Amino acid sequence: MGKAIVPAWQGCLALKFDDCKGNNKLNFEVSNPDFTVELDGNLVALKNVSEVGKALFVHARSEHAEDMAEIFILEANEKRGALKEILKLEGNLGIPRQKRAILATPILIPENQRPPFPRLVGKVIRSEGTEGVKFRLSGKGVDQEPKGIFRINEMNGDVSVTRTLDREAIANYELEVEVVDMNGKTMDGPVRLDISVIDQNDNRPMFKEGPYVGHVMEGSATGTTVMRMAAFDADDASTDNALLRYNILRQTPTKPSPNMFYIDPEKGDIVTVVSPALLDRETMESPKYELVIEAKDMGGMDVGLTGTATATILIDDKNDHAPEFTKKEFQATVKEGVTGVIVNLTVGDRDDPATGAWRAVYSIINGNPGQSFEIHTNPQTNEGMLSVVKPLDYEISAFHTLLIKVENEDPLIPDIAYGPSSTATVQITVEDVNEGPVFHPNPMAVSKQENIPVGSVVLTLNATDPDTLQHQTIRYSVHKDPAGWLEINPTNGTVGTTAVLDRESPFVHNNVYTALFLAIDSGNPPATGTGTLHITLEDVNDNVPSLYPTLAKVCDDAKDLRVVVLGASDKDLHPNTDPFKFELSKQSGPEKLWRINRLNNTHAQVILLQNLKKANYNIPISVTDSGKPPLTNTTELRLQVCTCKKSKMDCSATDALHISLTLILLSLLSLFCL
Repeated sequence: MGKAIVPAWQGCLALKFDDCKGNNKLNFEVSNPDFTVELDGNLVALKNVSEVGKALFVHARSEHAEDMAEIFILEANEKRGALKEILKLEGNLGIPRQKRAILATPILIPENQRPPFPRLVGKVIRSEGTEGVKFRLSGKGVDQEPKGIFRINEMNGDVSVTRTLDREAIANYELEVEVVDMNGKTMDGPVRLDISVIDQNDNRPMFKEGPYVGHVMEGSATGTTVMRMAAFDADDASTDNALLRYNILRQTPTKPSPNMFYIDPEKGDIVTVVSPALLDRETMESPKYELVIEAKDMGGMDVGLTGTATATILIDDKNDHAPEFTKKEFQATVKEGVTGVIVNLTVGDRDDPATGAWRAVYSIINGNPGQSFEIHTNPQTNEGMLSVVKPLDYEISAFHTLLIKVENEDPLIPDIAYGPSSTATVQITVEDVNEGPVFHPNPMAVSKQENIPVGSVVLTLNATDPDTLQHQTIRYSVHKDPAGWLEINPTNGTVGTTAVLDRESPFVHNNVYTALFLAIDSGNPPATGTGTLHITLEDVNDNVPSLYPTLAKVCDDAKDLRVVVLGASDKDLHPNTDPFKFELSKQSGPEKLWRINRLNNTHAQVILLQNLKKANYNIPISVTDSGKPPLTNTTELRLQVCTCKKSKMDCSATDALHISLTLILLSLLSLFCL
């Protein structure tokens, strides 16, 4: 490896390399990207040199030989010999940068060297000689993983590499070299030894971020940026090995122009190159273009490695076409009283069906004052579905004319407007049908006292036929009469009673009795209307009060002679119910055995005046309500006097009902709580 000195002001240096076989396919590689070697061997600085004191390395390689030169950059005022005399690659000239016992010059090794190995790559020099000492090398690549890549001749300091290197795996090795005596004691060092792996162009550009999809709006100006393609090259980014240039290899389809797009060779930006008129989605063979993009390293030179990827460019639609009805007038027929879709309105639109520039929005702009019609868009067909939402009446209007407008979800571009074809007329004919009669009012309500005489008139129903142009007659009938209390005159609709109305009937709910009636016209076929009648029944005092309980038991030796608490109830409503009046009928015999005390408006208490013998006694009690006139009911209270021993009641001898004492006591307690 030769060495040379380059003054900082020197702009060019001629390198001489001779492989003795004509230097066929000679190639130079420079470790510093600020320098390059031209084809004639001149080392040229690409910019002002300011890195004084640093070194750069030039690797020369042909088919038959390779060598390395180390070049130092010195101050411009330092006087040196002529460059032609200094740079002799076959020699071993050089000026050390500093004086030290161990000189470990940086080593450059090309990656991907072929066998044989080991291969001599450099030398460590000891200024004081090597007699009686040994060189020792350490660091990553020697005694640290990956181990064994480099080794040093202990006796003369020759450094060798033992295998092929890969710059993309490890680009630099920082080793340490020292001189030790025969006993292993360090004599000099350690000194740092830098080994750099020189890049070779052994990696193709790769597109890693696909799929690559770009969008551009139709009609975009020439030069509109669509997308950027960026490839990656694993080689040294400071060399031409990773200097990429981009190119479009193929465009599919090729119409309306085979060159619709251009790619910036350095940045990878894809831009449009055709006029906005040609970038028209509606006239294109396809709105999707596929570009095969090539990335080539070595700055795009023929010797560069290439990688390709496909860029998909979609021409996006803009709303530059207004929707148009397929005809100016649509016809529809609908029967009166019917709702639902009556006609589908069709439109055409040249824009993209997948966008709001195509999807239609319909509106009724005239002829719908009663809001009887609505129109909605069918999302699958884009048709306008015109519906009747409020039933139409033939007798009011047999014809309707609607004016419909269609627009897009997205606004039109400024230079496009909706024209006459974006409106259409719909002529709607209403067909007459035989409608059922209608009761007025419905439901109907009336109040009557219960128990009115049979044959009494409740009310007269009124139904009219909405088919005013057909001159039909109406007949009435009973449809639903749960209790069978009513009848109706079929001609004039008068409702009368056929039985006594009873407010307390199970067919009456909340004092209201409900019946349904039919009105049937004379059409062909006849039509029927249904009317509801609510009769509110006013209460009269027609129910006597009832007494409970009607059975009581007591022990013959009872100390508490309060036998039972009696309650009264009445099916009628206030004021025909409580307060109730309780009375005992006249007692037989010379001595009175019991009495009754009123507790409140609805309850009274029976009390024995003395203990009685075991037997059955019937006590007649009358209860009178507060109606006008009042009604009285007399009920016999059956009193059983029983034998009681050890909390057990024996009423067997009295022919009494078998009711436990506990149950009687619970009943009494319940009554006292009322």
